[in-house]
Amino acid sequence: MVRKDVLDSFVQSEVAIKGLQEIKGQDIIRMNMRALDGAITDYFVICTATSDKHAQALAESVREFMKSKTKSRPVSVEGITKGEWILLDFVDIIVHIFLKDKREFYRLEALWGDAGFEKIPDM
Repeated sequence: MVRKDVLDSFVQSEVAIKGLQEIKGQDIIRMNMRALDGAITDYFVICTATSDKHAQALAESVREFMKSKTKSRPVSVEGITKGEWILLDFVDIIVHIFLKDKREFYRLEALWGDAGFEKIPDM
């Protein structure tokens, strides 16, 4: 039985993307992980920040958007203090906020290259 109070993971990813766009996140992509073997979530949402403070502001914006629009909070937050790679785990979606050099180094898009990708326009 599907609970009616639980939002669809795609809708959750849309809300997270709006939170990133609100604070001018760059190079945002949504990766559909649902069809991949071993995937731990339905969607990755990935974006680039221009500085550690920008990354922290992006993370806070996503938290606020998710709380106000979906009533959900991350079950785990990693990297918020350093701000080089922040991970917000909302179970059905995981938001990754990177500084540019860290995003290029870890290359999640290449690591999960079989996932469906959607480039989100910068605002």
